[in-house]
Amino acid sequence: MVLDTVPLGRTGLKVSELAIGTWRFGRETHEGEVEIKRERAYNLLDTYEQYGGTFIDTADSYGDGFAEELIGDWLQNREREDYVIASKIYWPTNEDNPNARGLNRRHLRRQLDAILDRLRTDYLDLLYIHRWDDDTPAEEFMRTLDRFVADERVDYLGTSTQRPNAWKVAKANEIARREGYEPFTVAQPRYNLVDREIEGNYLEMCREYGLAVVPWSPLAGGFLTGKYQRDVEPPAGSRAAREPEFGERYLIDSNFAVLDEVRSVADAVDATPTQVALAWLLEHEAVTAPIVGARTVDQLEADLAAGEISLSDEQFVRLAEAGQ
Repeated sequence: MVLDTVPLGRTGLKVSELAIGTWRFGRETHEGEVEIKRERAYNLLDTYEQYGGTFIDTADSYGDGFAEELIGDWLQNREREDYVIASKIYWPTNEDNPNARGLNRRHLRRQLDAILDRLRTDYLDLLYIHRWDDDTPAEEFMRTLDRFVADERVDYLGTSTQRPNAWKVAKANEIARREGYEPFTVAQPRYNLVDREIEGNYLEMCREYGLAVVPWSPLAGGFLTGKYQRDVEPPAGSRAAREPEFGERYLIDSNFAVLDEVRSVADAVDATPTQVALAWLLEHEAVTAPIVGARTVDQLEADLAAGEISLSDEQFVRLAEAGQ
């Protein structure tokens, strides 16, 4: 199979219907081990490429920049313009320097320089603000981001969020409209069958401003893979076993009601729960391209196969209404 391509909102770009996320590249686990090292990262990128994948998502904080270095090295034997590369800026890069964080002009400029150096490219297709910075006025960082586009070092701008902040994004885009700055054209919120907080105002804002929606955590941190069971201790080494707050958020009755429906639909369409959860997003009219972040090639291939799953209208609605 080959992944379909979809329009990235109103940018004019076309991207793969599933993006590959690289947040595990170079990431240290709680035990101090590197989760995905160079060879496996290359294998994952190779596999994604073999399926026709072109949309690569990273950030300056992933592996403290190691993810970007890996991508930059991998791209050297390929046509750079065949890929849409997205990165992000926000998180601290020097704990001792209060200006080495957030969206102030100094940090944005320094980090964009570092991102381009690590990726070994002279432009970035898409730059996200990784989180909102309430200490820097929107007028200030929108002016700086607009300069990046004017200097042809960035093509398009996006906003990645932990929590919905529709009015803040709308305010920033109204400033851009008033001042003639480049607006945000892509939104990267958390969205999946159990994390539904963007429904309502945030998705309405995206529709109003024509923002592409590129969700992260499409599997709810692994909950929607089906690895967890009601009233059963989480598997050893799983995220729920390591992080009590994960269990408090996800291992609850309403979410298991959703997972029951996911399993039922999966049986009906001869797919895995993972593939059904991804297929629901792929068929969602408000969603552009979910980001998958597999650990292994086998996991990635199974994720990418979600593009072949077709849900009936009745199945889509059943999934949407489960647990509500």
